[in-house]
Amino acid sequence: MKLLRVLFTLTVLGAAGAATYVYLGLYPIGADVSHTRPVYWLLETARERSIAARIGDIHVPPLDNPQMLLSGGADYNDMCAGCHLKPGRSESDMSIGLYPKPPNLSQADGAHGDSHDHGEVQARAARQFWIIKHGIKASGMPAWGPTHDDARIWAMVAFLQKLPTLTPAQYQILTARGDGMAHDAHGGVTGDDQ
Repeated sequence: MKLLRVLFTLTVLGAAGAATYVYLGLYPIGADVSHTRPVYWLLETARERSIAARIGDIHVPPLDNPQMLLSGGADYNDMCAGCHLKPGRSESDMSIGLYPKPPNLSQADGAHGDSHDHGEVQARAARQFWIIKHGIKASGMPAWGPTHDDARIWAMVAFLQKLPTLTPAQYQILTARGDGMAHDAHGGVTGDDQ
């Protein structure tokens, strides 16, 4: 009984100390200061376990349709390349200033600083779909689901499957939109021909 009382007291004191530390603003929250190792481990583990728990029921459609590749490539260039980069780029103004640093998706898994094994191709595709659709809190990764339907998100996933194999010239060809057209945030077309 005495041991339980001691453990309870230590738990209450630890929680009070943590609350005081947070309330006084002692934890550096600026994106230009890294998390402590325990906080980084906690946040990264929570992210990876949360995503893994949510992708089990996602059915991955065939991703080899060339039209999906073109559509997804143009969207990636417009919406993602500023942070996640393109072939031939190792950083951008956005990628330098973000913390945690966004993965360079133009590189193969493991080469862009992500040390997690995301499993087979289908599991990686389901993970990418979920992240694009729902975003990641406090990371700079927006949820595109409110403004993009599933078909459009799967097109971006299809492009991501090919992205690490593309040269800068191939990337340029696959990401160009015809006739100066671009999609707005709601999937509508904007451009000179409107």
